[in-house]
Amino acid sequence: MKLSILMPVFNEAPTIEQVVQRVRSVPLDHEVILVNDASSDGTHGIVNQLAAPDLKVIHHPINRGKGAAIRTGMKEATGEVIVIQDADLEYDPNDFVRLIQPIQEGKANVVYGVRSLETQRLIMRMGNNFLTWVTNVMYGGKLGDMETCYKMMRREIALSLDLECRRFDVEAEITAKLLRAGHIIHELPIRYHARYENKKLSPGDGFPALQALWKYRKWKAGN
Repeated sequence: MKLSILMPVFNEAPTIEQVVQRVRSVPLDHEVILVNDASSDGTHGIVNQLAAPDLKVIHHPINRGKGAAIRTGMKEATGEVIVIQDADLEYDPNDFVRLIQPIQEGKANVVYGVRSLETQRLIMRMGNNFLTWVTNVMYGGKLGDMETCYKMMRREIALSLDLECRRFDVEAEITAKLLRAGHIIHELPIRYHARYENKKLSPGDGFPALQALWKYRKWKAGN
């Protein structure tokens, strides 16, 4: 079962090469689709040098946001399963091996990696927990970590979500639409260590996430 790893990238010159090395070393049949979202810090040249048969590099001419980069990557994905990978060092791609197992065994179609948020600053941890709580209240879910980057699912499910959000609110959109479509989200613990150098996400990004949760509360696939 082939895994398509979608990697949105914006100004990650200090870490991108190391992250790509970690992802490519995962012992799974996989492809990496790296979408450079108009980086201005030298990332463009670095990722061009990393291109290989198992790593496709796509460049956005203007910055369009994480959600838009994910949509671009989805269009190019050829694997049966899709997962999102941030271009920093907070997550451990070796967790893909555990996350994909329930899908390989036919026990799940969607798997989320649940983080321990103990390394996050208090305001970020409170924000993440609040958004997860709101999601569970609004959508009748029992999730432990709605905002996790590691959202893994079968490709046909990912494409059926018809994503619209352009930025970090895409995390809320994905979860809302999965739950509205009746998909059961299987959760497994993953390794995680918060970083704050060159951090793109801020507490203010919680408001668009709340707006997305409200917007898609009556969403139906195909509408």
